[in-house]
Amino acid sequence: MFVARELLMTIAWLIDYLLWAYMWIIIIRALISWVNPDPWNPIVRFLYQVTEPVLRPIRRLLPNSAIDFSPLIVILVIMVLQRFVPRVLVEAAYRLS
Repeated sequence: MFVARELLMTIAWLIDYLLWAYMWIIIIRALISWVNPDPWNPIVRFLYQVTEPVLRPIRRLLPNSAIDFSPLIVILVIMVLQRFVPRVLVEAAYRLS
């Protein structure tokens, strides 16, 4: 049971950090969009490739406006997931002991 508990704790920790990193990638992408970046820059291309599959469906659901609120919505969803998923896994890990 010790191994299963530690595995769940590690998965909870990993999910928390991955969500945190993805949130910062979304923030950086939103900030970069304000300055009209070079589309051939490898960093800009990486940011668009990583974030566009998540942002595009949300953009379709929102009404067209001058301001793109999709990054804000994704960040809010990430924050909810960060508060929920790791805690559930940690609680499940403690119940194994």
